[in-house]
Amino acid sequence: MPQIGSFTLLLALALSVYSLVAGIIAIERRNEVLGETARRAGIAVFVAVTSAAVALVVSAFRNDFSLAYILHHSNRDLPAPYKFAVLWSGQEGSLLFWSWLLATYGLVLRVRHKVDTRLVAQASVILSAIQVFFLALVNFAAHPFALVAGTIPPDGNGLNPLLQYPEMVIHPPMLYLGYVGMAVPFAFALAALIMRYPGEKWIHITRRWTMVGWAFLSCGIFLGAHWAYSVLGWGGYWGWDPVENASLLPWLTGTAFLHSVMMQEKRGMMKMWNMWLIFITFLLSIFGTFLTRSGIVSSVHAFAQSGIGPWFTTFMALIGATCIFFFVKNRDHLQSEHKLESLVSRESSFLFNNVLFLVSAFAVLWGTLFPILSEAVQGTKITVGPPFFNKVNVPIAMVLLFLTAVGPLLAWRKTSVDSLKKNFLVPSITSLFVLIVLTVEMKPWLDVANFYSVVAITLATLVAATIASEFYRGGRVISRKDGSNVLMGMVTLTRRNTRRYGGYVVHMGVVFCILGFAGIAFNQDTEKEMGYGDTMQLGRYTLVCKSYSQDSNPNFDSETAMIDVLRNGTFVETMYPARRVYKASQQPATIVANRSTMREDLYLVYTGVNPDTGRPIIKAHLNPLVWWIWAGAHILLIGTIIALFPNMQSATKLLSAKERAKSIAEVEKSGSVVGAGD
Repeated sequence: MPQIGSFTLLLALALSVYSLVAGIIAIERRNEVLGETARRAGIAVFVAVTSAAVALVVSAFRNDFSLAYILHHSNRDLPAPYKFAVLWSGQEGSLLFWSWLLATYGLVLRVRHKVDTRLVAQASVILSAIQVFFLALVNFAAHPFALVAGTIPPDGNGLNPLLQYPEMVIHPPMLYLGYVGMAVPFAFALAALIMRYPGEKWIHITRRWTMVGWAFLSCGIFLGAHWAYSVLGWGGYWGWDPVENASLLPWLTGTAFLHSVMMQEKRGMMKMWNMWLIFITFLLSIFGTFLTRSGIVSSVHAFAQSGIGPWFTTFMALIGATCIFFFVKNRDHLQSEHKLESLVSRESSFLFNNVLFLVSAFAVLWGTLFPILSEAVQGTKITVGPPFFNKVNVPIAMVLLFLTAVGPLLAWRKTSVDSLKKNFLVPSITSLFVLIVLTVEMKPWLDVANFYSVVAITLATLVAATIASEFYRGGRVISRKDGSNVLMGMVTLTRRNTRRYGGYVVHMGVVFCILGFAGIAFNQDTEKEMGYGDTMQLGRYTLVCKSYSQDSNPNFDSETAMIDVLRNGTFVETMYPARRVYKASQQPATIVANRSTMREDLYLVYTGVNPDTGRPIIKAHLNPLVWWIWAGAHILLIGTIIALFPNMQSATKLLSAKERAKSIAEVEKSGSVVGAGD
């Protein structure tokens, strides 16, 4: 397998170089035959890199410890699902996985080359250039098939215990699919700029590819948060860790692009802005990959110190220089067709939305890099913790929530005051009622965290009411036309304009997440040594230690606590927090016990044993509303999938042109748009 893997990686690099060089020559000389060979070479790269990835996975299953990578990241008793995870658990394998995903995206792009042959050919060349970089890395700087020097050990060091959790089999692939996916819209955007591509067709293609990458990135971020919550045992799901921040950065700029791109499609505005949003999103994806692998930050998510940092630094510099060069050369091609006419318009809401996303991204980037910059300038590393990030980003999130509520109520160009009053009345009354109830119950002025939670819940209510009214008004108009009920009218409404109403579903997912985040102000926790029969009180729960048990299997030893849970004196269930020590690495890991409901999570951690008394220590957390975060993540992804589907055409054709025009006019009057785009 090592020989097969090494050969196929070299072959993939040679094919990528050919695809790059032949593609450039074919474009310059307009040689279709040469261009076709470049396209087929790009497709062959997928076959070669796939062969290398399969060879590495097979080596893991065969326990081939002659490979240094397998020796360091696997062992004989590692369960089968985690043998697959070995592929991305270490530096070299994860870079191979990155290359494979890029080859897969390239395959899809090249197979669909009939969309626009010239534009796809140019984008294919750019993808080949990116592929050359990553294949050069795995061939010369981080080779996954390097052999062990000297005697081959009988067993490996084992997979990192923190990665031996079911979600870690899918979290890194989702995150990488998001990172790598941003290469495709970058390739199309740069290709369109280089070619001075006429019209807006390229932006439609770019938007859909960005939505795909954004969906995978969102899924990866939420899976990572759930893993941190379920495995690390600290009771939280987001700690503003540098590697967490690295995944958030392209998500923020990608979200900004998905909003502002509508201005370019609808009004021909913000062309330069959108181009740079795509460039920056891809650069931040590469930056995130660099941050986890360079060793410049300390993180539970990051890989060890390595020498590939300069490779990434050089690559990012080349990308930046290329983008600047072609932007300066062809910026006259990106002139806006219209200007902002009113501050009370949908254009202005998108503009403010974008500015806030970019301010948030800059703050996160600055806070992430500040320890590195302070050490380089002053010689002392100054760490920036969660208080800084929360202080900056929480107010920004509140304003973004408000814009999310107001945006759908605004018209293009200019919105009349009467229309705004009419559409905003019911959502405003609903959110005002919620604010009054929360203020009476919680007295938010007594605590900053409580204040932000009240504001967040109030604004989330405003957004939810706005979205509900949009669906209801549009569904009611359609139900009157075809005689169906309002619910079926809303389904038809969504199918006729999947992008707009799928976006509303995404916003509803964000509402759920915000409600979950608001619960953090009311978290409680306590810790106690608990022997047999000991009790611990937390909120309305009484925890009773019944017993402890020990177990062993070929992969790990474990000790488990048996804790009875009583709520207001009534037995609820028995929970089993545990602690494991993995035999191959002799590293410990926490197995959290979590009872999750829509109201709250009861979260128990077996933290260890007091060495002085020999008594086990149990830490308990009571975390309100966390369930809503994970529910919101599912709704967000469902909305993205809806938005990716094409609009229903057959049903709209049943209406005559006159009826359709009348239907659209009625819905627009009520505040919605049926099948008329965004």
